[in-house]
Amino acid sequence: MEEEPDANHRRRQICNSCDRPNPICLCHVIPNDPIPTNTEIIIVHHPHESRHKLNTTPLLTKSLRNVTRIPPRRLRRHHISSAGETSVSPPIRTIYLFPSSPSSPAVTISEFKSLNQRDISNPPPLRLIVFDATWKHASEMVKASEEVLREAGAVRVCLDTGIDASVSGGTIYDSELVLRKEPFGGCVTTAEAVARCLGAIEPDGEEIERKLISVLKEMVRLQSKFLKPMNPRPKLLKKRLQNQSANT
Repeated sequence: MEEEPDANHRRRQICNSCDRPNPICLCHVIPNDPIPTNTEIIIVHHPHESRHKLNTTPLLTKSLRNVTRIPPRRLRRHHISSAGETSVSPPIRTIYLFPSSPSSPAVTISEFKSLNQRDISNPPPLRLIVFDATWKHASEMVKASEEVLREAGAVRVCLDTGIDASVSGGTIYDSELVLRKEPFGGCVTTAEAVARCLGAIEPDGEEIERKLISVLKEMVRLQSKFLKPMNPRPKLLKKRLQNQSANT
């Protein structure tokens, strides 16, 4: 009787550095030294999203130095209180990334930069808050965090390319930066959103954006080898209409 393979051999081998399965390890593209930024980045990470195998927040926490991931479903006051802030320090300007809506308009990140960071060589302290979740959960998280955001004087910003709710989002087979089906056209992963923001507001933003996007592209390239194209399910006709069609 053939001996059953040891459980350790059946289990996927995980890289100790990037915490990803060995076939899709990203250590060769993740910066050896985390990238420093003037911007403090806080990622409010929904618990469900943290368990998703295609989540991109780990790319940011391993690639950037000044980033913090917090796991609750809402932002609380102590999450944005910085130990380095003092009464004599310049106040940290806070922005949070979420698309504009009729009730809560947002300014584009480029508009925010032109209005608030005229001296790009010596920009004032800035804090960027990002909500990492599905569209539905992210909306709920932002709503639950509104009081804290308002008290912090946070400005709502969005990417220069807005979303289009009338258009379905792409899949991994439509773009080299998309990992899974998005609800609307223009939606991006958390990693890409942060990369685009830093590209606009950091003094060396173009280089930071380039490095982060290259990591994301490699993640998509490796992951695509293990995913099958998903064809849309045909809309099912009601039984009555099916019978009518059969009798024609």
